[in-house]
Amino acid sequence: MRTNKSSTPLVFPTNESVNKIYDAYLLDLDGTVLLGNNLITGAETTISALKSLGKRVIFISNNSTSSAASYAKKLTSLGIPTENEDIVNSTMVLINFLNENIPKARLLVIGELDLCNELKENGFDVTDSESNVDAVIASFDRNFKYEKLQAAFDAIENGARFFATNADKYRPIENSAEPDAGAIIAAIEACTGKMCEVNVGKPSHHTVDYIKSKFIDLNDKLIIVGDRPETDVQMAINASVDSALVLSGATNEKNILNVQIKPTYVINSVIDLLPDNILNELKK
Repeated sequence: MRTNKSSTPLVFPTNESVNKIYDAYLLDLDGTVLLGNNLITGAETTISALKSLGKRVIFISNNSTSSAASYAKKLTSLGIPTENEDIVNSTMVLINFLNENIPKARLLVIGELDLCNELKENGFDVTDSESNVDAVIASFDRNFKYEKLQAAFDAIENGARFFATNADKYRPIENSAEPDAGAIIAAIEACTGKMCEVNVGKPSHHTVDYIKSKFIDLNDKLIIVGDRPETDVQMAINASVDSALVLSGATNEKNILNVQIKPTYVINSVIDLLPDNILNELKK
């Protein structure tokens, strides 16, 4: 790969494969392993091959609307046997962050039911009221409406802190996309004049720190794989580990020319994580 001057986009080949095996693979889900309710072509083969080699595979997602158990069940039903402990989503990282900083806090949550339920189950007081709120939590919310924005505005004006599960502007779905938490964060920031204090999701160090503390030996050689330069690749850069940008989700062969954040590899899909010699063995 090479770069032009900073005023022009990076120039990437789009037919690379990853030429070595890592100890652990941190795989983004939506747009990398999944697209809507279907597997990306080659995902099942790739993950099966990596596991057969004894490699650790962890699925990471900024999506707070599906629990680890829900994702594990979905992947297993699609042909990728998955345990709950193989999944890390932004809700888990948020709970860890809150426990370390404001345990048992009263939270005004702009988010969906799964997020609210998991926060309650972990000892947090989730409220719809703007009164006596310790922190406003912004997340993906398909029921976002003016009343919720007003409540967040009032709570922050009254001194509540402002955190987010993730800052993705949109999420890819089959043949389309839908606005994500980044749009809700922007609305709150616009009316309050207060910037989100902490985003615990990718590319924040909170996600990698959580994974390393719970799942992976610090000496393991890691690679982060995903479809978003600004989250997946940037997180890898922040953590000083390798990255692979796939062209199967938010980034594709058309908009790759606009990418300004350089990954270690650009690959068409997860199947290209496997070196040629392993792929050739699988074809026999």
